[in-house]
Amino acid sequence: MSNQLMKTLFACLFMMSPFVMKAQTDSTDTKEEQDLSALLDDQDSVSGKKQYTTATFKTTRIANGHSIENVGKGILDIRINHRFGALNGGFNEFFGLDNAVTRLGADYGINDWLMIGIGRSTYMKEVDGFVKARILRQTDDNSMPISLSYLGAASVQGVKLLENPAGTDYPFSNRMGYVNQLLIARKFSSSFSLQLMPTHVHNNFVLYADEPNDIFAIGAGGRLKLSKRLALTAEYYYQAGDRMRDSRNSFTLGLDIETGGHVFQLMFSNSTGVSERSVIGSTTERWDKGQVHFGFNISRVFTVVRPKEFKDSRNKIW
Repeated sequence: MSNQLMKTLFACLFMMSPFVMKAQTDSTDTKEEQDLSALLDDQDSVSGKKQYTTATFKTTRIANGHSIENVGKGILDIRINHRFGALNGGFNEFFGLDNAVTRLGADYGINDWLMIGIGRSTYMKEVDGFVKARILRQTDDNSMPISLSYLGAASVQGVKLLENPAGTDYPFSNRMGYVNQLLIARKFSSSFSLQLMPTHVHNNFVLYADEPNDIFAIGAGGRLKLSKRLALTAEYYYQAGDRMRDSRNSFTLGLDIETGGHVFQLMFSNSTGVSERSVIGSTTERWDKGQVHFGFNISRVFTVVRPKEFKDSRNKIW
């Protein structure tokens, strides 16, 4: 099939929808459900370029933490992360539904390897920003067996950890925290993917002298496809070395539901917060005591910059 015919086919499929959906698909999924990035990967394979493994995970988050996936170039992903209160609140708290933590964020694909994002959470009134860069990508022929990305994040918490004496200031630097993380992933089959996340979290200010400013953790996350539309996910962060007082390891179980190009994520977690800084080091609740939060992630994806493959398109959505 000629390159010109392929481009025409891709343009026709793209113009059928006003939005570019972010959910990637396996080879068993139908063409109508494939997103733009998957179609462009197909075009690369036809033109003889290296074939990269796609859809290691179905979205840019495993649950609370990032996955190896990026949004495509010129794509804006508006995200809502919602966590209810703990289930052990009982009927008086409607099993956690009376309380909630919400993060509203926006992620954007600068190019094929760089993604940025910003968000604001009601937990600790935290504003966070991040960059995520692809370093290595797994290939279908296993010449590169893994995918590797770097995540760097910074955040500012609006809630004071300590009330200062009258007439004294609370330095802005006390509110700052930073995260450095490697994402190391492999898609073993169309049904199973695994990711490791060595992580460093730095808090400029801690409440007690015996608490560390730097926390080191190793995370592990996975995805197991149950059916064409459903996948089970899990995410765990183990803190190595010193930790904050009463801090617990974060563990999350989730269910990904694919609906017409979107991925709707449901989950249960002992973490109240959403960002890496709040999840790793600040989780104090326990699964064995029923201190578990139900939550979900939803997103809507928009095309901001038209791909050059469709520069001659007359579709009015541009």
